[in-house]
Amino acid sequence: MSKPVQPSMTTAYFAQCVISFGVALGSVTLGVIYLPIDAWIRAFLAIAVLYTVTSAFVLAKCIRDRHEVANMASRIDQARLDKLLSEHDPYKADSL
Repeated sequence: MSKPVQPSMTTAYFAQCVISFGVALGSVTLGVIYLPIDAWIRAFLAIAVLYTVTSAFVLAKCIRDRHEVANMASRIDQARLDKLLSEHDPYKADSL
């Protein structure tokens, strides 16, 4: 049985993702703060941005969990198939 290649995330890639997220969130936050609008509209936009960010995290987690479940199911199926193949003897005569 061949072991599937596990994708690895480098430290540089992780840092780039975190920095990119921080810059994007900071830019939107500064944009909302310095908009020439009333405070209640600014508060509404801030809540909308916060909701968008949290729902993006939840969506990413759901996609990751679905992928892990599918990957686990395929590994279980592969293990069952490997067991059947290892126990199969093509030269054994079936008794009727």
